[in-house]
Amino acid sequence: MAVVASTAKKTKANKTSRSLVDHVVGYRSSERSRIRRLCRWASGVSCLAIHQCKLDNGHRSISSAGHRRTRLPLCRICITWRNLPHPRPKPESAMIGGAQQRLHPCLASMNIVDLRQTTVRQIEPLLEEEARHWRDELHWDYRGALELIKRFLEARALAGCVAFENSTAAGYSFYVLEEQKGLIGGLYVASKFAQEILGRKLLKEMLYSMRAIPHLMRIEAQLMPFSGPVDSPLLEQGFRLYTRQFMLLDLQKTTESRASSSGALRVARWNDRYFEPCAKLIYLAYANHVDGEINDQYRSRGGALKFLKNIILLPGCGQFVPGASFVLHEPGSDELAGAVLTSEVSSGVGHTTQICVMPGFQGHGIGRMLMETSADALRSMKFRELTLTVTSENRGAVQLYEKLGFQTIKSFTAGVWPR
Repeated sequence: MAVVASTAKKTKANKTSRSLVDHVVGYRSSERSRIRRLCRWASGVSCLAIHQCKLDNGHRSISSAGHRRTRLPLCRICITWRNLPHPRPKPESAMIGGAQQRLHPCLASMNIVDLRQTTVRQIEPLLEEEARHWRDELHWDYRGALELIKRFLEARALAGCVAFENSTAAGYSFYVLEEQKGLIGGLYVASKFAQEILGRKLLKEMLYSMRAIPHLMRIEAQLMPFSGPVDSPLLEQGFRLYTRQFMLLDLQKTTESRASSSGALRVARWNDRYFEPCAKLIYLAYANHVDGEINDQYRSRGGALKFLKNIILLPGCGQFVPGASFVLHEPGSDELAGAVLTSEVSSGVGHTTQICVMPGFQGHGIGRMLMETSADALRSMKFRELTLTVTSENRGAVQLYEKLGFQTIKSFTAGVWPR
């Protein structure tokens, strides 16, 4: 029993000293080791077990039933604490949500409410302004996605927040939950307001709510910066960031060089029987790939299948175009070596929602051949443009698209917050 009691006392002392270190220096590794050495020196004293101190007036013990609270002299932990380099608190004017933001003209008159407490009519002008950005900057008809958002709003089933100035919606953000993951679906502030300041506030409020969800382990975000840059606010909230590019190809311009043939492999138009084989292809193609860090659906066959159903069956990425979507397989087999999937995002504008090649077949021009086959099919259907998104770190893919004639028309940020 004595050994157990002694061990328990030392364990409690060590925990207290670690708590002291974290409180004083946070998680700065440069300070942590030095302070912990001081705390280990002081951790042998028994008063650690009752460490609740008033540094000015000595050590205060915890009173028990029937006993008067007594005062003890300063222990070595208290002496150590008194001589430690305590961090200076940041002035409120420099803190997000502090005095400066509360006094800022943009935020002083703002009322931020839960998105589920609003109506479609209240934020419809805001949604229409955002849709104009999608159309003018990205050649994307966003009305299909907005109709989906409106249906969720009417059902009070879309989580997020809205900033109102008087009765005018100034900005909004929303997220959806997918098992243990949260997806930030949108963040937009109207152009007549201080977009960066209000966007930062909306993002902070939304993330505060998301992180309070007990089972949430991961948050993903891919935000078009129509309301100003989001890199700094996401970094402040602990996100890992990846730069992505939105690229566009003018289909009315012809390209001279063509990829070589696929050899013994056969090109086939998309058919629903390829759902399972294509999910397997995506899972294998994105193993140890940067895009698997951004979208964790690529990390399992089940997640890849869910991703496929989202881009093919739902309107969030436009209307699926099976006539410009192809798979590559060996004769007599449904096992796929590559695939390209395409949707129509506005009249005459296609969007490559997925292009991937099995690792063993990469480096042989198959990706280029699939892209050219899809582009030719779109031209035959009188499409004028083709767009896609790519992670900048994926240099091989970026260079391929540039050789095909794609140009970057906008860069945006993808962010991941793991817990």
